[in-house]
Amino acid sequence: MSLRILSLLTLAGALLSAADTKFDYRVLATNKTSTMETEINAAAAEGYVFAGVMGGGSAFRGNQMVAVMKKDLNNPATGRKYKVLATVKTSTLEKELNEAGKNGFAYCGQTIYSTTFGGREVALVLEYSPENKGTRIEYKLAATARTSTMQKELSPAGDQGFLFQGVVIGRTALGGSEVISILQKPIREANLQASR
Repeated sequence: MSLRILSLLTLAGALLSAADTKFDYRVLATNKTSTMETEINAAAAEGYVFAGVMGGGSAFRGNQMVAVMKKDLNNPATGRKYKVLATVKTSTLEKELNEAGKNGFAYCGQTIYSTTFGGREVALVLEYSPENKGTRIEYKLAATARTSTMQKELSPAGDQGFLFQGVVIGRTALGGSEVISILQKPIREANLQASR
């Protein structure tokens, strides 16, 4: 059998297998980030994984954070845990991200969320997966009011091995806007030992 025919048979098998996969979805909505973390983790305990998040106004409940969770019915996920971090201060967010990263939580989504008290928070969803057990992650936030400055901040971060994950436009303490880029990189074991 030629390599080309074997490749086509393998591809056909993979496509048929994917066609048999069925998914279930769960939509979560709340106006409190702490409640969202609890609800996401409750869904994760039932085999769901994070699929996406968005903040905004809804027709009946005002400003809400909405998350979508998905479950592969043939192969539900196990052992996943989530954190939802939300703050108006970039420095606080970077500190909280790095604390979560030490425990293996990886970035998986972000939104801007208007709180009940009128503030606009950057909200990030982080995921811990058993497959990444022992992995530690370092985060860097690049925040600036000017997009030209962001270019200058991203290039050196890339040289240091940080991978871009997402970008949001937040509000500064003085009422202006800032562009916030979220970057992450795994902490290598050699780096951990050298820092001890």
